[in-house]
Amino acid sequence: MNAPLFDAHCHLDFDCFDADRGAVFERARAAGVCRFMVPGTTRRRWKHVLALGAREGVAVSLGLHPYFIDSHGDSDLEALAEELGRHDRLVAIGECGIDARFETTLAQQWALFEAQLQLARQHRLPVVIHCVHADDQVAKRLRQLDLPRRGLVHAFGGSPQQARRFLDLGYTLGLGGAATYDRAQRLHRAVTMIPDDGFVLETDSPDMPLSGRQGQRNEPAYLMETLATIARLRGQTRDSVAANAWSNTCRLFGLDADGRAS
Repeated sequence: MNAPLFDAHCHLDFDCFDADRGAVFERARAAGVCRFMVPGTTRRRWKHVLALGAREGVAVSLGLHPYFIDSHGDSDLEALAEELGRHDRLVAIGECGIDARFETTLAQQWALFEAQLQLARQHRLPVVIHCVHADDQVAKRLRQLDLPRRGLVHAFGGSPQQARRFLDLGYTLGLGGAATYDRAQRLHRAVTMIPDDGFVLETDSPDMPLSGRQGQRNEPAYLMETLATIARLRGQTRDSVAANAWSNTCRLFGLDADGRAS
């Protein structure tokens, strides 16, 4: 395979990579993954994300993730707005969104998500959306907002109908390790109908382990395995899927054809 790969969503700033982060990048590049998108999750981690953004081949965004709702302070949204004004190389806002597994914090999650969507509108940046058990509600809100740059529905795991709803709104779907499981038949059906310009490939490292790697730390080098699954499901060559995912990621985040900030 000759086409390079772009991991469109990987949390390489997380502490679990501290001991061997350089080796993780080396293994990724040896496997053909040469570009990385690292999204921020909490204010405490933004400095680590920004430091990674100084590396060759790494694009970054900042956001406040719904999973860590208890870690976010009252001043974090104001701090996010300040960071957006300070760093012109940020390519998106996020990771942000809704995780409906946590019902007791849903009101807080929606308020935080709404505020970040408004920042995306103000700064004309795409959003990186975490959406768990809330595809229909999130799609409804995105349709109402009509954001200028749309964004990525990260780790999409929904139905073909839900995929079509996001695609019709102009959003891109992130495909990752969930697709490698035989039981994911609904997602497999969605993968087959997504147009060539509607998806990116991602690992969500260190999370979202692939089938056969349960319990292991995920890392970008494993993106090749996801690529093989997506190519098989779509009946396309790996080079074709990789090339489409690369161009889609660059377009989504406003990068040039080489995956660099333009």
